[in-house]
Amino acid sequence: MVPTRSIVILLLFITVLAPILLYTHRLTTFNYSSAHHEFVEDVTTFAVGGVGSGRLNLLPEETSTIVKEPVGIVYSENSSNSNNLLRGERVVSRVLSATNEEGRVKGENSIEHVTYEEDAIDADDNDERLTKSSNASDKAFEVLLTMQGKQHIESSSKVNNIKHRDETPPDVRVRKLKDQLIQAKVYLSLQAVRNIPHLTRELRLRVKEVSRTIGEASKDSDLPRNANERMKAIEQSLMKARQIQDDCATSVKKLRAMLHSSEDQLRVHKKQTLFLTQLTAKTLPKGLHCLPLRLTTEYYNLNSSQQQFPNQEKLEDPGLYHYAIFSDNILATAVVVNSTAAHAKDSSKHVFHIVTDRLNYAAMRMWFLANPPGKAAVQVQNIEDFAWLNSSYSPVLKQLSSPSMIDYYFKAHRASSDSNLKFRNPKYLSMLNHLRFYLPEIFPNLKKVLFLDDDVIVQKDLTGLWSINLKGNVNGAVETCTESFHRFDRYLNFSNPLIAKNFDPRACGWAYGMNVFDLVEWKKQNITEVYHNWQKLNHNRQLWKLGTLPPGLITFWKRTFPLNRSWHVLGLGYNPNVNLKDIERAAVIHYNGNMKPWLEISIPKFRGYWSKYVDYNIVYLRECNINP
Repeated sequence: MVPTRSIVILLLFITVLAPILLYTHRLTTFNYSSAHHEFVEDVTTFAVGGVGSGRLNLLPEETSTIVKEPVGIVYSENSSNSNNLLRGERVVSRVLSATNEEGRVKGENSIEHVTYEEDAIDADDNDERLTKSSNASDKAFEVLLTMQGKQHIESSSKVNNIKHRDETPPDVRVRKLKDQLIQAKVYLSLQAVRNIPHLTRELRLRVKEVSRTIGEASKDSDLPRNANERMKAIEQSLMKARQIQDDCATSVKKLRAMLHSSEDQLRVHKKQTLFLTQLTAKTLPKGLHCLPLRLTTEYYNLNSSQQQFPNQEKLEDPGLYHYAIFSDNILATAVVVNSTAAHAKDSSKHVFHIVTDRLNYAAMRMWFLANPPGKAAVQVQNIEDFAWLNSSYSPVLKQLSSPSMIDYYFKAHRASSDSNLKFRNPKYLSMLNHLRFYLPEIFPNLKKVLFLDDDVIVQKDLTGLWSINLKGNVNGAVETCTESFHRFDRYLNFSNPLIAKNFDPRACGWAYGMNVFDLVEWKKQNITEVYHNWQKLNHNRQLWKLGTLPPGLITFWKRTFPLNRSWHVLGLGYNPNVNLKDIERAAVIHYNGNMKPWLEISIPKFRGYWSKYVDYNIVYLRECNINP
């Protein structure tokens, strides 16, 4: 019975109890796994929802633009079983959240939940399982590092943007618009884009809009309010063009061709600008052409007694202050005389010697007869009346009338071949420009003379110049060597051995325009003969080109006394950056250069210093429509 009972119990256990036990065991395993996953989800939710004692409460649709550091990484392992440990069930949960600068929420996801999970693997596949587990772990770690790197870079970028916000260039949008404009023009020139009419029309429209938007703007504040809209619109059009023509090599070739074309156009425009500037500098404005005609008519309507100047006894008095002005510009000469007399402590002791040409002689006399400079004495002479000034005595006069010089100036093919157009100025053909080398012949009874150009303004009393000891020198002048191009090598041809032997290329230059000449020393050192000798040597213009400064530098070499710079400030006829304080302190300001104050091309901010000495209510000026 016992064996039979044991067999019955065993069968009962196998058929009834074993299934129950197996079912109960599986249920327990299922509950544990579910609990395990619920625990992981709870931990993840805690990592997402709470930081410290606060809760982020970020919904899936609440996104941001700046990536922040991951909040949590959770690994879950079944530690109750070594196989589960090998299986390495792992959950990596990462939370990426951020907010934009204005606290608003953008995007689609504020939380990225990345989960790497490996299913159970049989013990027989341990090697393969370990490899997969390791690879998955490495991938998770790489993702983590990548996102952290992005977060670090973007955070650094944000900090740098905040740090350098004040250093942002003021023309960022202007430059971007110009770049977009160039890109649009490039695409318009490509055949692939031109084959699409509607896109071509759109790009042309955008080019016009952006061109109008930029206008004369040099910084972002100059742009109109719709600049950003125009920028976005042209960018959208450019994106369409890029989709059609994405060949960078073609675009680069076109850009290179455009660059070469622009450089060629720039060279042409520079030459045209130089030519037109020189032409404007040579051209007499209509009003200034009218003025001598009106004055000449008035002068010859006077009787002989009315044509004479008062105070003629002062003209050769060496005890007075004598000025020499050689000019054919009536209004400019009047301004020099008016400004000098206005600042003189005693104008009755000042004498102005004016030499002009035959064409303007009567008009110049009429002007100063009708508008005398206070109590100062005035003398007006005609250069044609200087009998001693002839081609047999003056080499430069002989050269100026030579056929080669006429050909140099008046033959078009020769003029176009000379790159330095400034030497085409007619003043170099005028003997008035060279009279400064004949002062003792013009004023034989005077000891000192102050030479003034007709493009200067006098702002202070100049009588102190006569008391300066020139220490045996003939010329007192302000040096100009503070600028590198005002040294001797700028004016003289040092490739010629005669020049290289006698002069220093780095020697300091000086300025004509306001010069004190000691006529006693001039005669003693025979300066006029020195000038003549060098002019003869330069008959073929191999030592210097033209003008009076190069021969002046040579003639007065080691015979020039440097004056204080405050006596004479230059550059108002070409340099808009002349220091205003220097101008205010200067005794004489000089409009040397092409931008003379009586021309429309003059520098506007310097014109007022000159125009305040012109009385525009004078009838002759009104009749000739000469206005400020």
